[in-house]
Amino acid sequence: MPPATSSLPRPSTTPFSINGRTYTPPARPIAVICIDGCGDEYLSTSIAYGRMPHVARMAAVGYRGFVRGALPSFTNVNNAAIVTGLPPSKTGIGGNYFLDPDTGEEVMMNSSRYLRAETILAAAANAGRKVAMVTAKDKLREILSHNMRGIGFSAEKANQTTMAVHGIENVEELVGWPTPKIYSAEASLFALRAGACLVERGLADFLYLSLTDYMQHTYAPEAQESLDFYAGIDAEIGRLLELGAIVAATADHGMNAKAKADGTPNVLYLETLLTQKYGPGARVICPITDPYVVHHGALGSAVTIYLPPDWNVAEVGRWLLEMQGVAEVYDRPMAALKLELPADRIGDLFVLSTRDAVLGRTPQQHDLSALHGSLRSHGGRYEEMVPMLLSGPLTPEYRVRAAGDPRNWDIFDFAVNGVAR
Repeated sequence: MPPATSSLPRPSTTPFSINGRTYTPPARPIAVICIDGCGDEYLSTSIAYGRMPHVARMAAVGYRGFVRGALPSFTNVNNAAIVTGLPPSKTGIGGNYFLDPDTGEEVMMNSSRYLRAETILAAAANAGRKVAMVTAKDKLREILSHNMRGIGFSAEKANQTTMAVHGIENVEELVGWPTPKIYSAEASLFALRAGACLVERGLADFLYLSLTDYMQHTYAPEAQESLDFYAGIDAEIGRLLELGAIVAATADHGMNAKAKADGTPNVLYLETLLTQKYGPGARVICPITDPYVVHHGALGSAVTIYLPPDWNVAEVGRWLLEMQGVAEVYDRPMAALKLELPADRIGDLFVLSTRDAVLGRTPQQHDLSALHGSLRSHGGRYEEMVPMLLSGPLTPEYRVRAAGDPRNWDIFDFAVNGVAR
């Protein structure tokens, strides 16, 4: 789409290089959006119902296709990949939660000290772009704004921003909305609206806007709540387009129902099953674990398993693979190779479930009482394919790349270098 007429200052076009790629930005604002939990069926349904006219136009005059995300298909994993342009094996972020090999403790992987690469956002800021990172979930803020000079805050804690920590204050006044509840559609819409306001005020011209998947965990694509939510997303994308921004959107993962025919959660409690089969000693880590228990009850479609030294890893792997509900089982070296994971941050086995199942530890360790409706979750192969949208047509070189095997962590490359000028 052509840039809108604007009195905004001209963004820097100074090229910059980071993590093996060179980015040559145009003199237009760049807004990359991660629509958390957005399988393509959400876009298709909302477009078909006429609820996303701006996105429909993006698809018509720009580009709409599929990309593969990182596995496991979880939030921290993919957001870290997107802002660095690297797979988890390079970022070091292989889950939301892991067993720290240095301490033996299970911890959240939401600190930048776990990140092993510099970010595109920091590099863009160093090259003269006005960079802003707005995330719905505060758990991502420190990782995504690592070493970044600019604005970085969450919708979840928008009323707590300071110039010293976040590069901005009075965010509620800027956006015109109160700080939203994290379990709401407004948490994501606040992040998008904030991004548009920052561009309007000339405070940012290079943005990463990361949403939350509460709505996708709660509602199927055809639900009225989903349609209304995606209409809200479309409206904010429209504002960015009117400001002349190149808008690029992808997702960290898709979403699927994880239920039996009667609607109850379809869960394999692997630590319990391993204890029944082989005795005590196995330790199952659920890398989907995060503070937002209403989303999924810490049940996802990927786990990593630590086994006692005297257990036969290959035998246990074969036994797990025979289970109904288990789709793939890898030992540590193969998981690092095939799933592009950091070998020192996974267990002896890495397990992915089928489309309709989730994997857990024991029934006692997962609280499902807070779930809203039937369980919908992610983490495995069946949530790996996600959309990629760009508001302008691709250059011939990038059309070829898009027809190959692009990844969601290529989105900044496509947005900055791949849109025809």
